[in-house]
Amino acid sequence: MATEPTIAILNAVPPDRPSAEVQRYAAVSDYWALTKPEVNFLILITTFAGFYLAPSIGASGFRTLLVIHTLLGTLLVAGGTGTLNQFLERSFDARMRRTSRRPLASGRLKASHVLWFGIALSTAGAAYLAIAVNILTSLLAIATLLSYLFLYTPLKRKTPLCTLVGAFPGAVPPLIGWAAARGHLDPEAWVLYGIVFLWQFPHFMSIAWMYREDYSRAGYLVLPVGEWREHFVLWQSFCVSLALLPVTLIPAISDRTGPVYVGGALLLGLLFSYYSARFAFHRSNSSARQLLAVSIIYLPLVFILLMLDKK
Repeated sequence: MATEPTIAILNAVPPDRPSAEVQRYAAVSDYWALTKPEVNFLILITTFAGFYLAPSIGASGFRTLLVIHTLLGTLLVAGGTGTLNQFLERSFDARMRRTSRRPLASGRLKASHVLWFGIALSTAGAAYLAIAVNILTSLLAIATLLSYLFLYTPLKRKTPLCTLVGAFPGAVPPLIGWAAARGHLDPEAWVLYGIVFLWQFPHFMSIAWMYREDYSRAGYLVLPVGEWREHFVLWQSFCVSLALLPVTLIPAISDRTGPVYVGGALLLGLLFSYYSARFAFHRSNSSARQLLAVSIIYLPLVFILLMLDKK
């Protein structure tokens, strides 16, 4: 055919390779994605809230430099934890449509490079917190990293109760912020911990339901099978959202906040419970997606209200 020589010539021309600048940008973007910045955003908000809400000690005024040190060290450890989590789960991520395009799961980065990157971030963050802030913040960060990677992560393939185990390290960020400001943990800090702890259950249940087929394909047991599934979802979404509501009101009951926070926390709590109930009793991808969106909005707003109406 007349077109065959032209096609042969085109096939013989190698495709243009990306420029060095494009390759560098892609690599930086991939390493940034390893740190899970979308998760770190919420971590930094709750860490800052813990710092801000802690009663001042020593010098008066807001200690800007100290909070910057705290947030930077926490960000490094959180980024390292996210990176090491992807290293440990790389083969499972490759089986899931939601995560198969991650830098390591897709093969764009080498596993050894990712491992050392995660270790470097985590070590630097823990050391930075110990030197620039205090030992307690560093120990809290290290405990979070170890329990997340070596308890929660492997349990995801063994039992649906992994959510409960993972909620313990997941709620630590406000404790880090509080410990940075105070040097120790007061009972009020544990109230902030309880808010984040309970919030995680409806939040993760919405994700687990939306991607249940993906999780199953990868061998994750984040949801039980059979008749226990609907009871499990009900308890970990709607029932927990109801328990969360009185916990958010403890700062007001203890006279730490004013009426603005009370009204806002009640409104947000009822809204969160409503969407949790819709998901728990109807269990559709649509209701799960709505609950996920509400949960992402809910937590920052509660902590922002706490900070704005602090007495």
